[in-house]
Parts: sequence; C-alpha cells; structure tokens
Amino acid sequence: MAIPSGCKKRETDVERGIREQVLHRGLSADLAGLDPHRETGLPEINVISALFEGLVGEHPETGAPVPGVAERWETSADGLIWTFHLRANAKWSNGAPVTARDFVGSIQRVLSRPLGADNAAMLFVLANAESWYQGGLTDFTHVGALAVDDHTLRLTLAHPAPFLLSLLSHPVWYPVPLPVIEQHGGVTQRDNRWTDPAHLVGNGPFVLKANRRGEVIIVDKSPTYWDAATVRLAAIHFHPAADVDGEERAFRAGQLHLTEALPVAKVDSYRRDHPDVLRISPFLDTYFYRLNTTRPGLDKTLVRRALSLAIDRRALTEKITRGGQQPAASFTPAGITGYTPPATLRHDPAEAARLLAEAGYPGGAGLPPVEIMINSSGNHRIIAEAVQQMWRQLGVTVAVNNMEQSSLFAKRRALDYSVLRSEWVADFADPKSFLDVFRGGSNNNHTGWNNLAYDAALHAADRSADPVAREQLLRQAETILLEELPVIPIYHFTTVRLVHPSVRGWHPLPLDRHPYKHVWLEH
Repeated sequence: MAIPSGCKKRETDVERGIREQVLHRGLSADLAGLDPHRETGLPEINVISALFEGLVGEHPETGAPVPGVAERWETSADGLIWTFHLRANAKWSNGAPVTARDFVGSIQRVLSRPLGADNAAMLFVLANAESWYQGGLTDFTHVGALAVDDHTLRLTLAHPAPFLLSLLSHPVWYPVPLPVIEQHGGVTQRDNRWTDPAHLVGNGPFVLKANRRGEVIIVDKSPTYWDAATVRLAAIHFHPAADVDGEERAFRAGQLHLTEALPVAKVDSYRRDHPDVLRISPFLDTYFYRLNTTRPGLDKTLVRRALSLAIDRRALTEKITRGGQQPAASFTPAGITGYTPPATLRHDPAEAARLLAEAGYPGGAGLPPVEIMINSSGNHRIIAEAVQQMWRQLGVTVAVNNMEQSSLFAKRRALDYSVLRSEWVADFADPKSFLDVFRGGSNNNHTGWNNLAYDAALHAADRSADPVAREQLLRQAETILLEELPVIPIYHFTTVRLVHPSVRGWHPLPLDRHPYKHVWLEH
C-alpha cells in the first residue's frame, strides 16, 4: 500500500547529512572573521582548520604531528635549523601551487605590526623574528624563514624548541594566498575583504561556499586538495549557536550531528538517559577572568587576590558545570608532560575580606563597581552570576554584562572593561602556550599587566637546554602570575558535547582540534 506523500516523515538534516555526507556541527558563537593570521577564537579556528593547512597536521586519534603541506623534514644536530620539503601536488583552491615562498610571505605578514596579529609572538621562535616585529631589524631576509626553492623551506630558530612541530599546526603558521589578498587591498589591511566567500582561496580539504552571519557557514570538499582521496565528507555546515540551550534543542530536533557544548543543567540527564551521545573528554583549556589592572581598585594586587580567594571553584565545578571540570589551583592545567604547575589558588573568604580591608576597602566600601563582561553563548551567564554572588558577599558591587563575541573582543583589545570572561586553549602541548600569553609585549595579554621578572623567567626558559631547569623557570614565572593575579583562573575544562552515533573518526583530543579529512558519517 502506497503511503501518501503528505504523510511521510520529513527527513531531518542529520538523516539527510548521513546520506549525503554533510556534517552539521554547532559552534559556540558567530565568527569574528576567517583570516588564519588574525583570529584567535575557537569558533573561528574550528572553521579555518577546514579551509587551510600548514606544514604539519595532527593525527586524528592522538593529535601527534603528522605531515601536512610538508611531506617530510629534517633538523640540524643542535635543533636550530629545520628543513621542510613541500609536496609537489599541494595546491591552492584556485589551482595555483603552494610554494615555500607562500610560507615565507605569510610569516612576514604575521610579523608585520599593521596587521595586528594577536598570535604574532608565536613566531618569535624564529631567529630575529621578534627584532623585526619590534622594528629593531629592517631587513626581513635576516629573519629565520628562507625559501630555498619552490618546495624547500628552511626555518632557523632563535633557540631550540622541542615543541616546534606541534606549534606549526596552529593557524597562525598557515600559508595565505598573498596575490589574492592583494587584489582586495593591502596584505596587512585589517578590513581587507579577501575572506568573503566570493574571494577566499585556501589550501585545505574544504573550500568556503557561504558565510551567512548568525545562520550558517558552509564549506564544500575541495577538488584541488592534495589528499582529496582521503576526504569522505562532501560538506560541513557550521551552525553558530545563539545560546547553548538552543544548540541542545537543535541536536534533539535532528539539526546537528554534534554540539560545541551542553547546558550544565542537562549533563546529568544525558549521563543517565543518553550516555551513547554524551562525550566528556580532557581538554587543555583554562576558564578564567581577565582583570583590567589599569582600573582603580583592580590596579591593586591585594584586591585581585581578595577577589580570587572569594571564589569557591569547587562549588562551581561540582554544582554548576558538572562535566568533570577541575577547580583551577593554577593557570596552567595539569597533564602537560614534563611540567607540574604551582598549585597555590584556594578558597578563603575570611582571608579575602582581610585583604580587601588591607587594600583600603573594608567590606567593599569605596571600591569602584565591578562589571563582569561575558559573551552571550555557552554557560557563561550562570557561572558569572554565581561569581557575582560570591563577590557581593565581600561587599563588592558587581554587575554582569552580556554581549556578542565580536563586541567582547573589541572591548578586550581596547582595554575597555573591568572583568572579562576568558578562556585559553593550548595552541600546542607545552606550558609555554599558556604562560606566554601574559608576557609584557604579548598581543594576547589584554590586562594592562606586565612584570619584568616574569618576562625574564620565560626568556631564560626559552634558552634552557636542560628540561629540569626549564621546568623550574616556567614554575617560577607561573608563581609570579599567581601572586599578582592579573587573571583569576576558575577551572580547567573538559569538552562536554553531544555527538550523534553516526559520526565516525571523532576522537578525544587534548587540544580539541579534529582533522575533518578523517571524519565521516555512517549509519
């Protein structure tokens, strides 16, 4: 008996996606942009990594470095000279070859101050890169990046960097199509429109088809990618979530194969009723509050210590987040091989009150009002409101201000805030990835704080060939950070998301970067 077409159950996006190999992924926020050299947010990196590829990729199951555009490499005995051999069949999506000169030009672009690349300091590992960035060196040929020929790139380092291969998988090291960028403005022009869908040229496994703000970003499989035979997905649809509850509803409605997060109130019910779709995995990520140390009140170390001591981190993780997150006793999370962070942070409201009085604000009297600025996605509001209550118990006047991520980033860059919800995901599996953020000259600092002893310890750690001495120097730096507290670490993340059973090739990874060319859908 034929079933009338009007009575047929409508196929969901998830079902159609399985049939057509179209992955529907949730993002925690809308995109601020798609320039690999300028963007630092997780939503942006999640999309950029589909469109571009660096010298080195990441193994889909372990995250270990694997060949990317470079098919092989070798290093000198002293670890200072690295030679990368590029694939002859590596191409841009417009069919042009990817060359060593593209990498050198891209490195120069990142190190050009007018671009304002927040992650430019990640390239200071190259010989003379920092000097050129600061203007002390004017001839870029003296920077440690040389195109020996079209398919041979030589990187000369300022000091040995055992983490280099992991570092090279970060988007700030990706090549960009400089001739294409020049067609739409200067290569360091911040309002250049080269990342619009009509213009963007990449070298990754996917190409940009659409970018509809607040709705969807669509990428299609690239026919020019050197490893296209490995790519099983025909397309990925990235869906920015206005809020984490809406993302969970979209998953239940069959609109998403996987979410970026899960409402904290739903974790226990999924753990009990639908454990097959709940994925909780370790993650090298710290949730913290930035403090504007140039603001009256917050410019005092005693006040910052008081605010930190007033926070009951264990209550936040056990009663609110409930996804296996760990209360932060340090900024750097535990679990990085060869490093044990100094665990000095604690909850002590009586000591917090004493320090606030010692700073000249007994019971909070006279302390300027504090505003916790958050972005509108994820579980940030419920956490901020809990912290707000803890600080109010000190007598501090506290408000919570909610805004979209791009506006939040603009406030952060301008140092136009008092307290700012933040997180830092390791760019590579080394404590340096966390501690370098707060160097005095870091473009990611955004606190107004700098400390010469902190910078000196990190500088010495970079130049230490002894792993034990290096760890001691890194601990020394982090101890200073935790004493002065320009930031207040709250907890160390896990990833807590929903993943449809049809998703294959999605493994728990400490950096939560998943190579899409190894992901596919299957009933």
